[in-house]
Amino acid sequence: MKLRILFIALMATCCVVRAQTYSWKTDAIDGHITDCTATRADNVPQALGHIDQQKGYTAPSGKVYPMSSATAKVAGIVIDAQPKIAHLKQVVAYSAEEMTLLKAECPLVNWFVDIVGQKVEELSGQKIDVTICNLGGVRTSMPKGDVLLDDIQSMFPFRNYLVHLRMKGSSLRGVFEAMAKRRFEALGGVTIEVTGGEITSIMVGDQPLDDEKIYNVATISFLLNGGDHLFLADASLEVNNLDKLIFDAVMEHVNALTAEGKPIAGTDVRHVIIK
Repeated sequence: MKLRILFIALMATCCVVRAQTYSWKTDAIDGHITDCTATRADNVPQALGHIDQQKGYTAPSGKVYPMSSATAKVAGIVIDAQPKIAHLKQVVAYSAEEMTLLKAECPLVNWFVDIVGQKVEELSGQKIDVTICNLGGVRTSMPKGDVLLDDIQSMFPFRNYLVHLRMKGSSLRGVFEAMAKRRFEALGGVTIEVTGGEITSIMVGDQPLDDEKIYNVATISFLLNGGDHLFLADASLEVNNLDKLIFDAVMEHVNALTAEGKPIAGTDVRHVIIK
């Protein structure tokens, strides 16, 4: 398992934009010099080595670094931090396949969208027709094999909440048409066909989008007032904010899978078909 360092940068936004903009970068760290690997709750000495104030820092490779060295000082900081983050290193699930995060529709994003739709339906008591999330709502890939709480926390680090909307079909169409001109976000419950940058078909379930019908829409609070250029609150007849963080909703789903002995699995379904 590779070590990973994640960076979050909060970018200043213009006063006319009502949501914050974030950037996120993931770098794989090569630990071949010391043979350090990512830790779990039960393997800190094996993954990071150990410190002896008299002898120095002994890396997993067996090499010993004097306490005055930069390597030993950094190792000491990392090792000392482990008890405070031990709860994040617990294995919470198993993934049969790696799901690489793409900047487009992919199995991992579909997995996220499905969870949002299911949880909003459960909490609102309404059958959800359409789910609208953002591609930036997932921040890292899903590893193959054991999945740590740290992995899930890194995927969903922001304090965004689930939301139920009631939206007229014509307004929903307007949201999709705006996406067609910029970028389609993460969607569920719909199949949209696009030709030459113009939408030619929108199916909600197995029925064409009805401009006069009122649809139940699942989304997240970040997209209500300008996040990723979406203003879903303005386009809605009713906004019901649900007291459930995305991270908590995902963990409830993950814990249920694990309790049933089932692995995490995404779906390779295309909701946007560009011709």
